[in-house]
Amino acid sequence: MIQRVGRCLAAAILAISAGVGLAADDPTSAAGRVNVLLVCVDDLKPAIGCYGDALAKTPNIDRLAARGVRFERAYCNQAVCSPSRNALLTGFRPQSLGIYDLATNFRRAAPTVRTLPQLFRDGGFHASALGKIFHVGHGNHDDEASWDEPLFRGKTVQYQLPENRGPSREEARFEGRSPEKLPRGSATESAMVDDEAYDDGRIAAEAVRRIRAAAATPGKPFFLAVGFLRPHLPFVAPKRYWDLHDPDALPRPETTRAPIGAPPYASSDWGELRQYKDAPDKGPVDEALARRLVHGYYAAASFMDAQVGKLLDALDDTGLAEDTIVVLWGDHGWHLGDHGLWCKHTNYEQATRIPLIVSAPGMRRGETTAALVESVDVLPTLLDLTGLPSVAGRDGQSFARSLADPSAPARDHCIQVYPRGKRLGRAIRTADLRLCEWREFGAAPDQAEIELYDMNHDPGETRNVATEREEDVARLRALLAQHPEPRPPLVGPAADRSPKRVSRGAAR
Repeated sequence: MIQRVGRCLAAAILAISAGVGLAADDPTSAAGRVNVLLVCVDDLKPAIGCYGDALAKTPNIDRLAARGVRFERAYCNQAVCSPSRNALLTGFRPQSLGIYDLATNFRRAAPTVRTLPQLFRDGGFHASALGKIFHVGHGNHDDEASWDEPLFRGKTVQYQLPENRGPSREEARFEGRSPEKLPRGSATESAMVDDEAYDDGRIAAEAVRRIRAAAATPGKPFFLAVGFLRPHLPFVAPKRYWDLHDPDALPRPETTRAPIGAPPYASSDWGELRQYKDAPDKGPVDEALARRLVHGYYAAASFMDAQVGKLLDALDDTGLAEDTIVVLWGDHGWHLGDHGLWCKHTNYEQATRIPLIVSAPGMRRGETTAALVESVDVLPTLLDLTGLPSVAGRDGQSFARSLADPSAPARDHCIQVYPRGKRLGRAIRTADLRLCEWREFGAAPDQAEIELYDMNHDPGETRNVATEREEDVARLRALLAQHPEPRPPLVGPAADRSPKRVSRGAAR
């Protein structure tokens, strides 16, 4: 069975690489014979061992990379949770939906769209979700139609130390309650507890249970989406993961000022971090807090990595590893003090570059590709790899060819967006350059303000060279002009906040 699956999937990849593809009703296709494990990680930048970060302690993600293909140039479509996840799960970019915020549910813009898990349900897979997959909170909710069973939800803001427990501003926002008059929670926590004291540990335990149950009842393939909450703020993790890292050895940014010549609104005021009691109301963080935050981020990432390891172990122990496509995807990057910034919420490299690793039977193992890909490309790629019918009219394009041959290109550029008031910044990222065009919705192109960064000679994006390189600006703006005009932000009644079928699961 395992060898047959590998041969079928390898044949599918080779057919795709040749531009042929496999029909969904082809009896030799992989559809119905492989499983899909989609691991979504909140706020994970490529601060990972296999991405070259020697200080990261991520042996399990590194183990996954050794089994598959690691994408060196993968980018989110917007550096904030809900729009980024909408892109992954619908195949539509934020500017196609007109949804750039956390609260507006994607069904407001696309009420009948078949999501990624729905397409797998249509193909005979059992689809279920644990933790954070769609963005739930801030007035938004899960998509009940996407799953065969209720969401096993996790809780983003939670603490174990008595001094940190109790209602807080950010917890209220995630739960859809008013944060007014509530105290700020702690941005970090190191507690002498087991993994399952925090919800990522409980999510992993439930995912392992489901993998083992699927192995015990073969016959129907699964699409299992597992969403880990760390390293999202607050940076909470059992103490042993903090102890893996020497805070004095962890990296500090080379520059802490905004790029020279950049519009002031291109940066953010990192209001997310300022909701926590450790952060100042305005101005920069001090050196002690900066080191604590970097330490917390790396510790939380190591904690999450250990949970990924439990999933890989379960696949190995049950014999499902060779029958399962595994995708690890980060929803966006994170500023760790570079440019004086924290959190995400920009169009810069540190906020938009993401980890993406794909491992599947019959596929290349332990290789890296420089192919440019976006989050919207995951949906058509998974349909290709499993032989399920493709869907027309979405923004994504399959990168299956790059999985068969890591030297094969995918896109010639990626695009990201971020709104600032009435303006929308649209960023084009090529192999060498990043251009960002800022203009109000509906405004003429000649009213735009432009940023351009040479990513080969200035990878830290310290200096805007748009006025010095007019030919490059013109060339990249021509690429941008190939894209449809972005939809203005969706306006109207507030997002549906009615109760949905959600298992509280790990949340408590």
